[in-house]
Parts: sequence; structure tokens; C-alpha cells
Amino acid sequence: MAHRIALIPGDGIGVPVVRAAVEVAEKAAPGLLEFQTFDWSCDLYLRTGRMMPEDGIEILRGFDAIFLGAVGWPAKVPDAVSLHGLLLPIRKAFVQFANIRPHRLLPGVAGPLVKKDFDILCIRENTEGEYSGAGGRVHQGTEDEVAVETSVFTRKGVERILRFGFEQAMQRRKRLASVTKSNAQKYSMVFWDEVTRKLAAEFPEVEVSHYHVDAIAARMVMEPETLDVVVASNLFGDILTDLGAAIQGGLGFAASANIDPTRRSPSMFEPVHGSAPDIAHLGIANPIASFWSLVMMLEHLGEAPTATRIMASIEAATAGGIGAHAGQDSTDKITEAVIAAL
Repeated sequence: MAHRIALIPGDGIGVPVVRAAVEVAEKAAPGLLEFQTFDWSCDLYLRTGRMMPEDGIEILRGFDAIFLGAVGWPAKVPDAVSLHGLLLPIRKAFVQFANIRPHRLLPGVAGPLVKKDFDILCIRENTEGEYSGAGGRVHQGTEDEVAVETSVFTRKGVERILRFGFEQAMQRRKRLASVTKSNAQKYSMVFWDEVTRKLAAEFPEVEVSHYHVDAIAARMVMEPETLDVVVASNLFGDILTDLGAAIQGGLGFAASANIDPTRRSPSMFEPVHGSAPDIAHLGIANPIASFWSLVMMLEHLGEAPTATRIMASIEAATAGGIGAHAGQDSTDKITEAVIAAL
């Protein structure tokens, strides 16, 4: 039986990389995925005043998974409007509290570091923390204007993301790095540290390290091979995973999954390179992050053999030099190379 997938190509380069991922999926396993496309984007906002229909969440609820291309076109719609109108509501409504991003060099890809043997799995809390949206502005436009943004950390939210991190570490090399800034943020981040220590007692096989966010940023550059599973808050995880993308060769390789581990709601999979308006018309967007996100989606859906075949084909293409360097190959050329490897 086919898995029903909601496709949201979105904006900019999201459109061609999603199209390329669908092509790869259909070549790898015809009929395995049944796609339905939704034109939810900044263009829709300009026409209707909404990034998605009022009943968009209920529409998506009936699908097995969601595949997203990119959100945003700042010249048309402010980023704060597009992000809060589409991506963040989906993550929160479906309690996709675990954002997972793998960081390793694919064969043939030359990252900026001398070290090549790192394999880091970053797990970012995805529904609260610094991106909770709690706050406001008063006296706008005057010299007395005040802006307040409050981070929200719940015991339930912190415990479930850390537990998920420990579980992932048990499946890998049994090392977990918990990231905070508890020397400066003496409430939320000290709380995070306390929950980490409590859960560590349930996973005695896992070696736990505590890092301040600035220190682990330096370690990801200087000694990335010492890291395995990294767990961080919404903001810290967002920043660290862009650093992770940089050391793995660039945002063109940055895949991600927004997971509801309980599987009560659909999870969402997306390349995290953004819509890149400056190159959207050039046909040179690297679709590998989209292909890798497709692999993560298939794994989540229980289709490991197909996921493995596609990942091997991606690696075969980059090992042959196709898609291994930013801007060198067209979207179509990379897609053709991966399909040929299949």
C-alpha cells in the first residue's frame, strides 16, 4: 500500500529540489509513495493573506508524512510572516518536537576542515524554548518602545527531547553532548542541565558531556570527530546545525526531519537550505539535501531498503564528482546522476 505524502514545494529553490526528489523516489520505487501537491507559499500569501488555508493543519493530518521544499521570499513577504504562517504552525500542531539533522561528509565532498571522519547527529528541540513566540511589543514607533521575547522551557518538553537524544545515542556510539549556556542563563539552562543529569541515570551506558554552546561550536570546528549525538534547545540547535552544514560541505547537503516520535501525527521532512531567491532562477540548486531528506522520510515510514538504495546512489554520484561542489553542477545533472546510480 502506498504511503500518502503531502508535498509543499514552497518558495524559490524549494520547487525544483522537491520536483527532483519526487523524480528520484518514483524511479527508486514506483508506486511506493503517493504524492499530493499543495501550493502553500509566499505567492499564496500575496493572493489570499495566508501562507496556508485556514484548515491547512486538518488537511495535512490525513497524510502519512509531509515533504517541504523551502519557505520564504523576503522581498515579497517578511520572514517573520512566512515562517510563523507555515513552517512553525506545522511543527507545533503535530508536536514534531524532535528536529534531526545528520552531519557527515559524503564521498567526494571536500568540506572546509582538514578532518574528514566526523559523523554527528544533531537533535534540536523543535516546539518551544526560544522559538515559543511568547512576548510582544509596546509603544511601537516611539522612543519608549519595548520588545519582550520570553523563552519557554517545560519539564515535559525538555525531558522528551533529551530522552529521544539518549535513545538515539544508544543506537549509535553511545555518546551524548548536552548543550546549554547555564553559566549565563541561570534558570532555563540550569534547568536543562538538571534534567540531563536525571535522565543520564537511566542510560548508564551513554557517556554524557555538558557543553556551553560557544564551546561546542568551537569543538565542531576543531574536533568534530569527538562528537556523536548533540542535543540542544531550539535556538542553539538551529545555529549549531547550520555550522554542521558548513563543515559537511554547505547547505546543499543539509537534510532534516521534524519528527513526532509518538507517530500520532505526520512528521515533516525538509532540506534546510532555505529558498535562496538569489539563485532560484539559475537551475543550480543542489538537490542532494532534498534527496537525503527523502531518505530520512523513507526510513521513518519503514521503507529501509529503498532508503538505503537511494543513499547509496547519492554517495555514488558525489564520489564521481557530481554534486560534490557548490554551484558546479545543475539541479538536473545531479538528479540524473543519482537516478543513473539507482
